[in-house]
Amino acid sequence: MQTFNSVMTKSDKTNKFQTSNVLLVSASHMLHDIYSSFLAPLRPLLIEKFGITLAMASLWDLIMRIPWLLNPFIGMIAEKTAARYFIIITPAITAVSMSLLGVAPSFTIVSVLLFVMGVSSAVFHVPSPVMIKRLSGNYTGRGMSFFMFGGEMARTLGPLIITAAVTYWGLEGTWKLIPFGLIASFILFLKLRNIKISDSFKKGETEKPQYLKTIKKYLPFFMILVGITLFRAIMKSGLTAFLPTYFYTEKGETLWFANSALAVFQLAGAVGTILSGSISDKLGRKTTLLIISVLSPIMMFLFVSSTGWVSFVFLVLLGFFVFSPGPVLMALVQDTSKSLPVFMNSIYMTLNFLASATAVLFAGLLGDWLGLETTYLISSLLALGAIPFVLMLKKQN
Repeated sequence: MQTFNSVMTKSDKTNKFQTSNVLLVSASHMLHDIYSSFLAPLRPLLIEKFGITLAMASLWDLIMRIPWLLNPFIGMIAEKTAARYFIIITPAITAVSMSLLGVAPSFTIVSVLLFVMGVSSAVFHVPSPVMIKRLSGNYTGRGMSFFMFGGEMARTLGPLIITAAVTYWGLEGTWKLIPFGLIASFILFLKLRNIKISDSFKKGETEKPQYLKTIKKYLPFFMILVGITLFRAIMKSGLTAFLPTYFYTEKGETLWFANSALAVFQLAGAVGTILSGSISDKLGRKTTLLIISVLSPIMMFLFVSSTGWVSFVFLVLLGFFVFSPGPVLMALVQDTSKSLPVFMNSIYMTLNFLASATAVLFAGLLGDWLGLETTYLISSLLALGAIPFVLMLKKQN
């Protein structure tokens, strides 16, 4: 442990990008999010199993995001504790809860499992980007791209893994995926137990962290981020939550096709995340976000308006631009954070996930009322509202 702390100190001084450690934390992100991505592919089957509406099914997204309200408290705890263990244990908890979705006997039990997963996911995602920041030196954007790439690759692999599990074991056999998550947490314990997040707090430090003062200071900045996130949220959340349902129910495609389309969409998103952070290191966060905010609604409109293989091409381009803001916004938060970086990240994650949960519920209601295709067209228009907020970022930099 002492050896690693020495390495951390030297790296901080030289501002080097610690590739191996960044890849390790990014891999833990992928392992966790493979399991947390099971809901969207299973949603059409669960809707059929319980005979519920899209609006009711969208409540699950809200339920699993409710724990993100605890993010600020998790951030406070993580600032003063061995938060690396949050990253180590959560893949096992998430694996157990999500692998049991197939055997859940009722809407209520599914809701409970998703709430548990939401707690686990919140505990994982609050400290992990700060660890990435520590390990990235002067290349925060690149580090966030690696981290987000792990998450998007998980959402590419997750639909394929759970679809294969359902194909071979049936919906009731998804519990057989649990051991892989337990093994993953054990491996993470061996690899991550010596990486410290909270070592910036010196022994003997008596000054108490000014949480409320920090919130007040950065409130205008966070309101801008809320504007960017909220206007884009219906487009992004509607696609990630209901794309398989869109192809399966409205387009009449097979479950394999529907979930494969989601996997391709997420893979394109993974490419977007791995590139956008590094691009923002060179072009600037604001310029990168502006380009993304202009092009992604256009891609959404073209995807819905086209048919056949052409629509699939636009789906790939859409995936690239929809997920690209993730590492840029996280890097922007870390760039802005001069103190309490874990707490700052927890505030951003809370706002981000609340916006996403609200957007999924709204998309579900619109989908029941107007159909998913019309909902997607409306979301492409709403996404243009993010552009003015991106332009306001100049006041914060």
